[in-house]
Amino acid sequence: MAKRILKDELAAIIHAVSLFPKGASIKDIRMSLESPPPQRTLQYRLSFLIKTGQLKAEGKARSRRYWLFIKKSEKAIGIQNIEFSIPLSNKSKFIQEAITRPLHTRHFVSYNRKFLDKYQPNVTYYLPESLRQKLLKLGKTDGKRPAGTYARQIFNRLLIDLSWNSSRLEGNTYSLLETERLLELGKASDKKDIKETQMILNHKAAIEFIVESAENIGINRYTLLNLHALLANDLLFDSRSCGAIRSIPVAISKTVYQPLAIPQLVNECFDQLIKTAYDIKNPFEQAFFLMVQLPYLQPFEDVNKRVSRLAANLPLIKANLCPLSPCVSILVAFLAKLKGVYIYAKNADKVFKRV
Repeated sequence: MAKRILKDELAAIIHAVSLFPKGASIKDIRMSLESPPPQRTLQYRLSFLIKTGQLKAEGKARSRRYWLFIKKSEKAIGIQNIEFSIPLSNKSKFIQEAITRPLHTRHFVSYNRKFLDKYQPNVTYYLPESLRQKLLKLGKTDGKRPAGTYARQIFNRLLIDLSWNSSRLEGNTYSLLETERLLELGKASDKKDIKETQMILNHKAAIEFIVESAENIGINRYTLLNLHALLANDLLFDSRSCGAIRSIPVAISKTVYQPLAIPQLVNECFDQLIKTAYDIKNPFEQAFFLMVQLPYLQPFEDVNKRVSRLAANLPLIKANLCPLSPCVSILVAFLAKLKGVYIYAKNADKVFKRV
C-alpha cells in the first residue's frame, strides 16, 4: 500500500506539519494542504509517516498532535558544526546554516516573481565584471569557428564528466569509472538501480543533442522542452510529462519552499524567463541566470536542476567557450543553490545585495 502513496503528497503533509512547531492537529494539517485527501486517507498517511520515522505523535482522538521527528544530532546542529567543502565567507556560512535547520524552525515561502521581474538584461548582473572577465580569460577558445566546434573536439571528456557530475548531484551512485564504461562500452553496473543507469544515459542523449545541434538551437522553448524530454525519459511516473510544462502543483522535499501552483502563471513565467535569458549578451551571465532561475521556477514536474545545468552549457558551447568542467559544474550548482537561499528569504532584496 505504501508504494501507492505519491511522494509529493507525503512531502506536502510533512511540510504542513512543519508549519506548526507546537504540534499540528489533523484539522491543522487538512487546512494547510492545497488538496487535502479524505479524513481516513490522511490518517493512514500520517500513520505511515510515523512508522517510517518522519513524524511523531502524542495524544489521542481530538487532542492528538503531530510533530516532525528530529534526531538529536539535528537539534544540535549549528553554524560551528558545519563542514564546508569550499571556503565560505561568514555571510555565506550564515546562509548555509539557515538551510540546515529543522523544517519546523523555518518560515514558509512561495515563489517571488519580483526576483525575475527586477532582472534587466545587461543592466542587472549576478556575476561581477571582474569575475566575468576572469571566466572569459579562462574559458576562451577560438570563437570564430562554427558554434559547437570546441565542444565536439572534447566531446568524449565532456560527455563523461558532465554526465557523471550532474548525475551525482542528484544522488546517483555511479562512479566515474562505471560511468565511463556505461557510456563508452554500453556496460551497465549490475549493482546499480536501473533508474541510475537511465539517468546517465539520458544525460548522454541530452549532451549529444546540444553539441550536434549547436548551430541550430538556442535559449528558447523548443530547446529547453527537448532537453527536459531527453533528461526525463523513462524517469517520470507519467511519460506525458516529459518535455512538457507542468500542469500540477509540486512540492520540494526537505524545504519550506512552495513553487507556483497555477499552470497559466508557470507558463507565463517560463516564457518571461526565456525572453530575459535570451537578451543577456554575456554567455557566463546567461549561464548563471539559467542555473538560478530555472530551478527556482520549477517549470517541470521533476528534473528541473538537470535541465538548468545542461541549459547553462548552451551559451558557452554556442560561443565556443569551454563548457562547464567537473569542478565548475559543482561550484556553479552550489552557488546557484545559495542564490536560491537568498530569494527564499523574506528580506530578499537586502540579502541579495550581500552577494
